[in-house]
Amino acid sequence: MTLAQLKVADGLVVELDYTLTLDDGEVVDTSADELPLQYLHGQGQIIPGLEKALVGLAVGDVLTVTVPPAEAYGDIDPDDYDEAPLDAFPPDAALEPGMTVEVTDDSGEVYDAFVSEIGDDTVLLDFNHPLAGETLHFDVKVIGLRPATDEELAHGHVHDDGHAH
Repeated sequence: MTLAQLKVADGLVVELDYTLTLDDGEVVDTSADELPLQYLHGQGQIIPGLEKALVGLAVGDVLTVTVPPAEAYGDIDPDDYDEAPLDAFPPDAALEPGMTVEVTDDSGEVYDAFVSEIGDDTVLLDFNHPLAGETLHFDVKVIGLRPATDEELAHGHVHDDGHAH
């Protein structure tokens, strides 16, 4: 099989140009000003709804995919909120609703949270993914396909090819 005949399938490294928008048309992410996205297909490195939609595409194929929350980052979980004492943050933290903060739990794990509300002496933190509950709209173009190396397959992710970008 030649590279020209390859179609997106498990075990292939896929290179995509993409733009991600929300229902209101807001562009959340795009590869337009950056390097294309490279991922190892079949390893769950991208959201399930997008990975499933790409199967069978060839280099040069263009697709618009709408992915519901259940196949993206899930619905907003009302249990993924937590209150923290305001004095747990440095006095110069300048907390504002919507900003990201790093939170360390009792076992030393670090999590990103979003400031949801600021009370008189507490902060309500939102641990949901920022795109939870959102329907995602992807415009994608497959710009590269190649078989993964044995090492990439063993490690479950793409290795940088070492070329200057």
